Amino acid sequence: MKYVPTTLGERVDSIDMLRGFALLGIFIANMVHFSLPYMHMDGYTWFTEPTDITTFTGIRIFVEASFYPIFAMLFGYGLNIQFEKATRMGNPFGKVFAKRMTLLLILGLVHGLFVWNGDILFTYAVMGFIMIGVVRIPQKAMIPIALVLYVIPLGLFVGLIYLVMKLDPTTFMVGYHDLQKVQQSIDVYSKGSYFKMINLRASEFVQLGLLNTALGVFSVLPLIMIGAGLSKWKVFERASEFKRRIILFTVCSLLIGIALKSIPFIGDATMDKILIQTFFGGPILAAGYVGLLLLLTQIPALLTVFKPLSKAGRMSLTTYLTQSIIATTIFYAFGFGLYGKVDLLTGTGIAVGVFLIQIIFAELWLSKFRMGPIEWLWRKGTYGKSLQYKEEKPSRLS
Repeated sequence: MKYVPTTLGERVDSIDMLRGFALLGIFIANMVHFSLPYMHMDGYTWFTEPTDITTFTGIRIFVEASFYPIFAMLFGYGLNIQFEKATRMGNPFGKVFAKRMTLLLILGLVHGLFVWNGDILFTYAVMGFIMIGVVRIPQKAMIPIALVLYVIPLGLFVGLIYLVMKLDPTTFMVGYHDLQKVQQSIDVYSKGSYFKMINLRASEFVQLGLLNTALGVFSVLPLIMIGAGLSKWKVFERASEFKRRIILFTVCSLLIGIALKSIPFIGDATMDKILIQTFFGGPILAAGYVGLLLLLTQIPALLTVFKPLSKAGRMSLTTYLTQSIIATTIFYAFGFGLYGKVDLLTGTGIAVGVFLIQIIFAELWLSKFRMGPIEWLWRKGTYGKSLQYKEEKPSRLS
């Protein structure tokens, strides 16, 4: 049987726009980690300059943990589209998708070990393998099962942390900074050799990668399942049909999400508050962002404004990886060595500026090619040598 990737005519513009929007938010959130030893400090007490405090507050409430859920849901949405297409054409889904996830897993390892320790591709690949079986869950059951898988384990985890803190308040100290590791990171990434960076990055990637992947069964997999469930209902394709429901859902999600994400800024930022902000406020606000963008893209004039995001979204893998390459070049010693030397507002400005350049690059690239360079390599590895790189552009779905 012949296996072919999704063609331009089969793509859904709103999905690509949302993916581009998510990439911008993820880059802004990641910029704090690119430029600072953030994993070794408590950001709620570290910053003292008013501009840094305001920027950090804005990032934590409106950005951090509210864009990777969008990306995860879109991963599930696209996965289900591929599954339904394979089923419709009579092709076995599991074998081809497993090959795709194997390549993504390898790419994630290379990215995490040799470029940046905050890689998400490895975790997505592992969740993708699990989804080969999970995607077959019926339409009506997918989202309810995902919500149970997410809410109960993470709710119990937050409750456990709360109880531990009540019994021993010093277990998770507010304002704790590992100054030794902070200094080590600054020395290695701003002045050290590339080989020293690999050694430090490898230890950090093992800590982050293994933890995120293990926790991902409860924090990432359910989000992917929700995306697959939305795909089974064709929510994005039928956005105009569901308009009233989306409006109500969006308003509620935005209000509740912002409220939950503001909790750590009321009194001390204790661990239980931060976990509520991340695990519950983040995805709820993300859902509000998705609904808002779906509504805005129903307005023809605004659709034109958001259109450039779809180009970055169409080549999301290339965009994501080049963000890491550009940011590490700016901040690490093999480039400009600005690690630990840039304030948060400047870092945010750099992220927005680089992303605007990426949109322009994507526009120019996709005017000649049907997909990004990394996407082409990924799909070529999956589907074989016959995969076309250039293609006449047919009409698009809205």
